[in-house]
Amino acid sequence: MHITADRGRCVGAAQCVLVAPAVFDQDEEGLVAPVTVDPAGADRPAVRQAVHLCPSSAIRIDED
Repeated sequence: MHITADRGRCVGAAQCVLVAPAVFDQDEEGLVAPVTVDPAGADRPAVRQAVHLCPSSAIRIDED
């Protein structure tokens, strides 16, 4: 799994951070800032949920 975050689409809702805090953070502007773009296996279900919950569709994942 590989994560791509589009900061231009991000609205700062922080749903990704709430669901997958080991993978996502927010920068000083409140926009998505992935901690890693290649999450560990245990974090993958939370990453999928974060993608589903993102109101602006700013996060994409490419499965291995």
